[in-house]
Amino acid sequence: MASPYNAGEIEQKWQQSWAEWGLDKTPVASDLPKFYALSMFPYPSGNLHMGHVRNYTITDVIARLKRMQGYQVLHPMGWDAFGLPAENAAIERGIPPKQWTEKNIAQMRAQLQQLGLSIDWEREVATCAPDYYRWTQWLFLQFFQAGLAYQKEATVNWDPIDQTVLANEQVDGEGRSWRSGAMVERKLLRQWFLKITDYAEALLNDLDKLDGWPERVKLMQSHWIGKSVGAYLEFPIKDSDEKIAVFTTRPDTVYGVTYVVLAPEHPLTKVVTTAAQKQTVADFVALMAKESEIERTAEDKPKRGVRTGGVAINPFNGKEIPILIADYVLYEYGTGAVMGVPAHDQRDFKFAQDNHLPIQVVIVPDDADNNDVELGAAYTEAGVMVNSAQFTGMASPKAKEAIIKFAEDHDYGRAKVQYRLRDWLISRQRYWGCPIPIIHCDDCGAVPVPSQDLPVELPDNVKFSGRGPSPLAKLTDWLNVPCPKCGKPARRETDTMDTFIDSSWYFLRYADAQNTELPFDGEKVAHWLPVDQYVGGIEHAILHLLYSRFFTKVLADRQLIAVKEPFQKLLTQGMVQGITYKNPTTGKYVPAKDLQTGRQVIDAKDPKDPDSGEPLQVFYEKMSKSKFNGVDPQEVLAKYGADTARMFILFKAPPEKDLEWDDADVEGQFRFLNRVWRLVTDYIGDRPETLTSNDPLTKAEKDLRRVIHGAIKEVAEDLNDDYQFNTAISEMMKLSNALIAATDLTPSPVYQEGIETLLLLLAPFAPHLTEELWHRLGRTDSIHQQSWLQADPTALVLDEITLVIQVLGKTRGTITVPAGADKAQLEELARNSDLAQRYLAGKTIKKVIVVPGKLVNFVIT
Repeated sequence: MASPYNAGEIEQKWQQSWAEWGLDKTPVASDLPKFYALSMFPYPSGNLHMGHVRNYTITDVIARLKRMQGYQVLHPMGWDAFGLPAENAAIERGIPPKQWTEKNIAQMRAQLQQLGLSIDWEREVATCAPDYYRWTQWLFLQFFQAGLAYQKEATVNWDPIDQTVLANEQVDGEGRSWRSGAMVERKLLRQWFLKITDYAEALLNDLDKLDGWPERVKLMQSHWIGKSVGAYLEFPIKDSDEKIAVFTTRPDTVYGVTYVVLAPEHPLTKVVTTAAQKQTVADFVALMAKESEIERTAEDKPKRGVRTGGVAINPFNGKEIPILIADYVLYEYGTGAVMGVPAHDQRDFKFAQDNHLPIQVVIVPDDADNNDVELGAAYTEAGVMVNSAQFTGMASPKAKEAIIKFAEDHDYGRAKVQYRLRDWLISRQRYWGCPIPIIHCDDCGAVPVPSQDLPVELPDNVKFSGRGPSPLAKLTDWLNVPCPKCGKPARRETDTMDTFIDSSWYFLRYADAQNTELPFDGEKVAHWLPVDQYVGGIEHAILHLLYSRFFTKVLADRQLIAVKEPFQKLLTQGMVQGITYKNPTTGKYVPAKDLQTGRQVIDAKDPKDPDSGEPLQVFYEKMSKSKFNGVDPQEVLAKYGADTARMFILFKAPPEKDLEWDDADVEGQFRFLNRVWRLVTDYIGDRPETLTSNDPLTKAEKDLRRVIHGAIKEVAEDLNDDYQFNTAISEMMKLSNALIAATDLTPSPVYQEGIETLLLLLAPFAPHLTEELWHRLGRTDSIHQQSWLQADPTALVLDEITLVIQVLGKTRGTITVPAGADKAQLEELARNSDLAQRYLAGKTIKKVIVVPGKLVNFVIT
């Protein structure tokens, strides 16, 4: 009797062997075509979750498949290891962030290796390692030298108790500091930026080149960049030489401007505020400083504003219009000011009503009877110009161009393209990040750290209190250094970089991970880039992917690399969802282990809240600790093994769809792998030493060989480009069923072909089980070094087909006929069949209808 399937034993054995063989190392020099398979690298939290398992399994199957298809494959892994959680851990646990991070990396690396991922661990990177962030700093200086890295005053989140700047992720949904619980204020501080806006047009236009990206991701990036075509207009301030600049996509409404709004933080706010309004304005500015950007711009909140007492002039009609400040105008967006056209913008309309501001109609529908349109809401469509001087009577789309030309001729403004995209604020006032390699000198200004002095390393002698500014600002012996330019006393930059910087170039480092002279060799990048298949979550659709594209374009312009887009194909895998129990009254999530019906603990039938006895909602939701619906991958691996976990992840849903975790389906894949195990081990035990050779093949052998090559063909189609792993696995199940049903053919070479085919097709999906069975078949080399199978078209050709016999359109039965028979032959075979003779005896045939390959219908009297 064959030994039972022991996943744990087999998987440990082969993982060790593969490591010893160096099976997954990237080929150094090869004439084979290249394929770069990459998963978005994880933050080392210490534990894998099922989202990780899904992401890395998908990429691993692709990498294994491509190797078998004859590609040299780069399949690396690393760690996005800087960031706030490690600093929090340092505060909470009293251990250095480095120690916490390295421990988590070691733990997660071991978990990834348990999955049997074919990763080249010799190319592993960690963004917190000095030999990595040295080059992050070097690349920052490339941006600095190109004029793309600069400092300016920017509004930041300020904790008034801890006296420190907070990142957006350090502010909770109520606008409070995660550290002190204080209401966060908005404050102007000098911050570092990267000038991504210089690349807005290229980032937008090149989306059209990304044929291998999901349309919704490209659309999300397009909206984020937010190109608007319109006009830059200036409104003079009465009794002042200053002007208020605005950008508008609706210059056709300029004669309807009845007020102008400044952001509370706008420098002109102080200029235009009158003595009578000074206190009112100051109070409003202070109120806005305590609110987050999200709160101020929320669509469902009323728009608040106050008058400054200042007056502007509409240069187009000479009318005086009031200047206000309002919460919905942000200084960082556009010009920090907007023109109010309440008749033709719904937000402006409501704001004007609330603040008793005039409403002037300047566009009416084409079919309007007169110019006096009664407004119950803003009219925002195109139409005919009215009350607009010489432009009255003109169609509004045409008037846009005419008014812009008029503005340019009279120095009121000009045509302009504007983007929603803002320059990238990269400063972070915390320790656990890449230090910005700049030294501030009172005489020389911001001076780059010389390349030979990189990396600027994070000091170890740091105390974490969670209070005050960055710990780096308190280390005087680290902070105070001579200026590299003049030698006078100077100060290091104490801000560290946004962790998105680290992940914006890591895919380049993998191409040349051991390079100690440069971040990467241009020729090696030219060989491996772009990434052929990138796999990751939809949550990274905008920022990470946009920043990576930006970095790539800048480095290409600096002639450091030859590619301008980093990722050729993108697969955004769906979330892994778990069964979730929630009390609809309290909003409280309930762990499944606590479910009760009366005194009976149950699964999912009629669940009740264990405290109140109320019925619970039952639904699938993204796995989360807070929702008590997660599944620990370690438990699954311990119970079923990695191959079963991989098979379930791949079979349950197409990769781009959300996956609903179901223990019964995991069991189903475990049973399937057990069937494959028994099928192959039984075959090994039963096969004769010498296989029979039938020439020609028997009908049964031909039928089985047709199934075998049909599976090869269908799996190839399922794995071609869109990676429909679930349907590919279905084809393998069909093949295994056919082999189980044909055990009488065990002595035949065709059956052996079927066994080998099943294992080869299954190898990328269940690598350990197939490797074990491959070797038990007597093979000495790895199954993962075999060539991918090609379907034999001759095996798919049918020798015989089933022909339906009909009389007067009613099916009477079927007969077997040669597959290549023509119409005349089919009619003759049908007439002469016993079936037809039985139903046609004594009848006159009026007509015979032959549908080749399908049926013969006799029309009789």
